[in-house]
Amino acid sequence: MLKKKWFLLLTLVFALGLLLAACSGDDSGEESSGDSNAGEDSSDNSEGSDGEEKLASDQTFDINIKTEPPSLNPGTASDTTSGAVLDQVFEGLMRINQDGEVEEAMAESYEVSDDQKTYTFKIREDATWSNGDPVTAQDFEYAWKWVLDPDHADTDYAYQLYPIKGAQAAKEEGASLDDVGITVEDDKTLVVELNQGTPYFLDLTAFYTYYPVNHNVVEGNDDWAQEASDMYVTNGPFTLESWAHKDQVVLKKYEDYWDAETVKLETINMYMVDDANTALEMYNDGELDWAGDPTSSLPLPAIPSLKQDGSLNLSSLAGVYYYAFNTEESPFDNANIRKAFASAINREGIVQSITQREEQPAMALVPPSIWEENEEGYFEDNNAEQAKEYLEAGLEELGMDELPQISLSYNTDEGHAAIAQAVQDMWKENLGVDVELNNEEWNVYLDSMSEGNFQAGRMGWLADFNDAINFLEIFQSVGGNNYTNWESEEYSDLLEQSRTEGDADARKEILREAEKLFMDEMPIAPVYFYTNAWLSKDYVKNIEVSGLGGVQFKWGYLTEE
Repeated sequence: MLKKKWFLLLTLVFALGLLLAACSGDDSGEESSGDSNAGEDSSDNSEGSDGEEKLASDQTFDINIKTEPPSLNPGTASDTTSGAVLDQVFEGLMRINQDGEVEEAMAESYEVSDDQKTYTFKIREDATWSNGDPVTAQDFEYAWKWVLDPDHADTDYAYQLYPIKGAQAAKEEGASLDDVGITVEDDKTLVVELNQGTPYFLDLTAFYTYYPVNHNVVEGNDDWAQEASDMYVTNGPFTLESWAHKDQVVLKKYEDYWDAETVKLETINMYMVDDANTALEMYNDGELDWAGDPTSSLPLPAIPSLKQDGSLNLSSLAGVYYYAFNTEESPFDNANIRKAFASAINREGIVQSITQREEQPAMALVPPSIWEENEEGYFEDNNAEQAKEYLEAGLEELGMDELPQISLSYNTDEGHAAIAQAVQDMWKENLGVDVELNNEEWNVYLDSMSEGNFQAGRMGWLADFNDAINFLEIFQSVGGNNYTNWESEEYSDLLEQSRTEGDADARKEILREAEKLFMDEMPIAPVYFYTNAWLSKDYVKNIEVSGLGGVQFKWGYLTEE
């Protein structure tokens, strides 16, 4: 059994939920929860006399993104907050549409060679930058090679470009950028050579690391992405109108966007309200049109009442919430100690009594939405006896009688705090270890994790594209998004084998073997697989929450209330 403090925490969450169920209202009018297409439903009061929807005269959309975006440079961004802005103001060769399918964007067409290794993209003649310059093949070449330049260290997502011939050698070995398989045939023709056929390459070109930048503007201007200025030139459906740091980002429709007729929203106000309760109050007061995922969060105590009144939307999300262990620092340099801490977590209790968003306990790295087998995973949830056995083995290997106090870190957030407090009690109860909690604001927290200034730290990963390797390759080498400092030559070799395996079933077996090795080493303790949970007003239409954790406003619009 868990100690009294754990029960008090759950009681408090439940009591707050009852309080909000009694006094908190929601005027979105949704009749059912769990419908990821709820934003498309039309209501009688939004229809014109002919039975068709009537667009609101004011197409201003208000949403909360919670925190300051760490980077609005596509080449250095590596987080969901930055991505939520970048996906509106930039556009890649391809775009993931509302149905989750990849389609032409900056590229009006493309051809693929018979061996699946060479892609030839034709860029739209009517594609322009927000300063009026044409979007060219040189803009893509410049942006991608800038990321691959070893002189640019703050590029955690450089590995997303590694399917391109010569890309990894340029970034990691100092090989010539001239040998990278990116060729400009003419201003509107880009040829990309891959190391081998990569079935998800088109999806990658829709990701923000693959976005172009206007090389005529940004070259030689290292600070071009620090402010909303004449230097911040974009090519997406919206432009960056203003950026009041730690307060608000304002986007405006780009009237000369190649598909401007599709874009209905005129203004998007992105507020940076860190407190989930305040954001929910703003939503209820009509100051926000949307609350919750994927750009913000909902207060945990409100979840039960929002479910009960039918206003909560839930959908599956290819992502995993986990605790990273710093494998270079004692005691987490020992695999048995890491296994002990992972086994001592009651995941079912966390998702049932704290998060309450129908998440699935995670005992694997790759989400079940990609690999159905991982609904069960590689170890048993909440196995206190097994945890004690791992602990004894680890202590013996370390020559220790007991563990010293350890630190559990998380970025400032009500939900992260509640989970960390519960895990603190679980580790005390099941392992007898004292746990100190440490929280920091997001940007500071990322720096601490990157610098290794932690023992165990909360992190999460949402899929950038729908393939298992997107989760596995994070941990292929130290650095980038691998905060654990763990790496394995055998693990890396398996991932490399998967990249040259053309048979889908054989490739999956290789990747499954890699995940098994990873979970046996346990550099992270997975906690749960995410879901999306959000509220939207009845008049908000055609905004889909992606199963990969993103959202695009290109197709959204508002109707009369």
